Amino acid sequence: MLRSLHVFLFVILISIVTAGYQTVRVYGKLTCKGQPYGGAKIKLYDHDTFTLDDKLAEGRSNADGTFDLEGMGNERTRLNVKMNIYHRCDKTIPLCYYKHSFPVPYTYISAGPRATNPYNVQTLELSMLEKERDCFNKK
Repeated sequence: MLRSLHVFLFVILISIVTAGYQTVRVYGKLTCKGQPYGGAKIKLYDHDTFTLDDKLAEGRSNADGTFDLEGMGNERTRLNVKMNIYHRCDKTIPLCYYKHSFPVPYTYISAGPRATNPYNVQTLELSMLEKERDCFNKK
């Protein structure tokens, strides 16, 4: 009986600790003019309307252009995740970066501390994306 109570209390404790945690995982490949693009900075944010966005994860694409990021947020409401990519593909003057923002669909956000449904963005050709300049995200 005492063992059952301990197991029950442990399950309740885990539920309380992980309540509100949501996780997202995004992976894919970046190319520039058909070639793998390594070194791009990639960030996952929880976009907030009235406050500053919360950074969930940050990383860089590998030499072969692949990336895989997983981030977690603790929100009572559903996360509103966006992925930002910062790069210099097709840029002749290397003073700033290009920035591209993509929303992550809600269906790829998992409840709890592990992402159960990763979002595969496939291959993104950076030279074909709409360009927005960003001079604040230096390497």
